Amino acid sequence: MLDFPGAIVTDSGSFQLAEYGEIDTTTTEILQFQHEIGSDIGTPVDIPTPPDVSREQAEEELAATEAALADAEAVDTGEMLVNAPVQGSTYPDLREQAGAHAASTGLDVFPVGAVVPLLNSYRYDDMIDVTAAAKRGLGTDCPVHLFGAGHPMMFAHAAAVGCDLFDSAAYALYARDGRYLTVRGTEQLEDLAYLPCPCPVCTEHDPDSLRELDERERENALAEHNLHVTFAEIRRVRQAIREGSLLELVEERARAHPASADGYKALLDHADQMEASDRVSKGTFFYTSPESARRPEVHRHHDRLQRLDTPGKVLLTEFGEPAEHDHDAVWRVEPPFGPFPPSLSETYPLHAETPDRMADVAYVAAADGVAALAAANPETTFTLGHDDWPAAALAALPEDVETEDLAALGEP
Repeated sequence: MLDFPGAIVTDSGSFQLAEYGEIDTTTTEILQFQHEIGSDIGTPVDIPTPPDVSREQAEEELAATEAALADAEAVDTGEMLVNAPVQGSTYPDLREQAGAHAASTGLDVFPVGAVVPLLNSYRYDDMIDVTAAAKRGLGTDCPVHLFGAGHPMMFAHAAAVGCDLFDSAAYALYARDGRYLTVRGTEQLEDLAYLPCPCPVCTEHDPDSLRELDERERENALAEHNLHVTFAEIRRVRQAIREGSLLELVEERARAHPASADGYKALLDHADQMEASDRVSKGTFFYTSPESARRPEVHRHHDRLQRLDTPGKVLLTEFGEPAEHDHDAVWRVEPPFGPFPPSLSETYPLHAETPDRMADVAYVAAADGVAALAAANPETTFTLGHDDWPAAALAALPEDVETEDLAALGEP
């Protein structure tokens, strides 16, 4: 009917349920209909439980959604794939439970549902938390779709927490209201003096000429621009994943809006979960904010330190090996990672690009690395030669680690 060469995904009407309160169809009926019209991916009639409802309501509606998934498994959909929505409102344990249940079905794609109210109210931290919980339940091999996620300012965040697919009519809905999408947020066309975008619409027009178009032409032009920005960000995210710089892109986006910053901080609360699927080797690690000290690569390095053996006396230093010393080995210390043997200095992430001035949290993270190494090697005597570390970092060191302030000694 549409003569469209790509995959077509259809909804069941559940979004209308969320918007208008009721729909009159069953999962069996709607999946049969979606199959008949040629959908590539169909959706059962789940209940998109909104944020912040009572736990009783969330549990009741989750049970109804899980019953719909059972009905969906019984429908013969031929080659059409079927979504298994993951609901649970803003209760992480229910989201995780729902993810595990969805993964146990014979269904194919796993949308995290009812996040649009969170996104519309810029609650990116809560969106990250519920999605991370759903991912824990789903496991690593389930394709995850973030239902209704269409603003390009949050694609990098969503990809970093484990989402593979997005959908939204935001590009058109925003255009209808005269809203102009950017990766930094949303602008009103009436407020723009310049168009900060190189897409065909923005090179052909200036704000005045766009405003002078009739209503339908203006809406179409804005929708086209919004799509260009959306697809450009998706390509940017894909490239960042390919080259191993996705978290650098997330950090860049996090500086554009307070909600994005909250989302990034929430993402790093799940660093251990992210680390399990994070690539071991990438391009250069860039330390660009205090949050960089909480990235999965730092957690992984600290875990690996617990597996390293050390000789009897080890000097840990921010500088090179001194000309004279009585230690059995000299290791480097690099905030935020902590100590490492010289043989690893050119490996990822230890060949990091770091600024000369870092927040205290970077030094505290390095001290945590020293503590991990010392705990794994209780028979070793460690001495830390540091360059004027802050008191918070020195306080995080084990009591039996000796310290020398190399800056006070005039070294190196």
